[in-house]
Amino acid sequence: MAGIEHVAPETLKDFYALMAASAAVRRRAVTALLDGRPVDEDIPAALSNLLASLEEIPEEEGRKRLALDHGRTIGLDMGYEIDEARKDLFYLEEGEDAFLDMLADFHPGFDEFVGRGRELLRGARLDCLVTDRDGTVNNYCARYLTSVQSVYNAVFLTRFARAHAANPVLLTSAPLDGLIQISVNPEGAFHYAASKGRECLDRDGRVRRLAITPDKQAAMDALNARLTLLTKRPEYEKFTLIGSGLQFKFGQSTVARQDIGGSIDAAESGAFLATLEALVAELDPQGRNFRIEDTGLDVEIILTVETAGEGLKDFDKGDGVRFLNDELSLGMAGGRNLICGDTGSDVPMLRVALELSPGTKTIFVTENKELEERVTGLTDAALIVPEPDMLVTILGTL
Repeated sequence: MAGIEHVAPETLKDFYALMAASAAVRRRAVTALLDGRPVDEDIPAALSNLLASLEEIPEEEGRKRLALDHGRTIGLDMGYEIDEARKDLFYLEEGEDAFLDMLADFHPGFDEFVGRGRELLRGARLDCLVTDRDGTVNNYCARYLTSVQSVYNAVFLTRFARAHAANPVLLTSAPLDGLIQISVNPEGAFHYAASKGRECLDRDGRVRRLAITPDKQAAMDALNARLTLLTKRPEYEKFTLIGSGLQFKFGQSTVARQDIGGSIDAAESGAFLATLEALVAELDPQGRNFRIEDTGLDVEIILTVETAGEGLKDFDKGDGVRFLNDELSLGMAGGRNLICGDTGSDVPMLRVALELSPGTKTIFVTENKELEERVTGLTDAALIVPEPDMLVTILGTL
């Protein structure tokens, strides 16, 4: 079977190919574990080669350095890719009990938070689970397309979904194709909802999309054409290579202006934000088609929607939850629901879920006190934990 050779990547293209290969290996491991079969012997060897290959990439000032083209190089934070490879190897070689002990040693307060989460969800048989991905049930990575899901993560999440959730939904701002590429859950384990819920690959393999009017789509196409030209300029190309990069989604486009490692000078990042704002103002001077949401890392340019009582607004994850609940017959109204998130952009999911069912429970992953107060101000059935691995363990050990 195809595996992973022990060869350190030399170019950015090599690195992306290596991480794509790791997704295929991890899918095989997840399938075997969930089927109760032994993992093929070549899988730990492949993951060991993955780890060694990543560790051997030359490093300068704490960043792994790879070639781009024409003699240029780029320094990358590969903490996520290396750490998750290490954890997967430990999980496969030492077993789940030892793995959980390792997480407890690594994360202060791990056992306490996991215990509180298990108590919140004790006996839960959910009608619907809706969870964000990055920073919520997946550790943050400095780039989206190399944030390949870990073996242990997929096993824990799928185990929970199969046993405790009639309708499990992963809802993210990312584009659908990208989400599918980096996920290693078994087919049909989750509804994959992307672009804040505007598009979805359901558990039966069908793609569902919220219709966009022709005039709005034309505006989106014009924006994407200009963004493509802009980011091909040498001074802006770097923004396509960090964090979320340049992503064309359904009804939304995202451009990174910074990554979690702070690779871009703050002044340069701010100047790029101003450039993007000026571009949107030029294309949409009356502000009828687009809204800009700046997360500090990503600039999200979102098509507006017309809503009763609110007029024009940007499409948010709450709108996505409403669409998915109707489109997929999730049964959230009056149901037993769990909402999980990690940023303010996930709060609309919770707000809509509570409107549909006041008994909805929630777990957020954050150390931001303001966000914690927003979440706990909406419901008493809330738990705040500081690390994605804590939430994943709560779900995976119920």
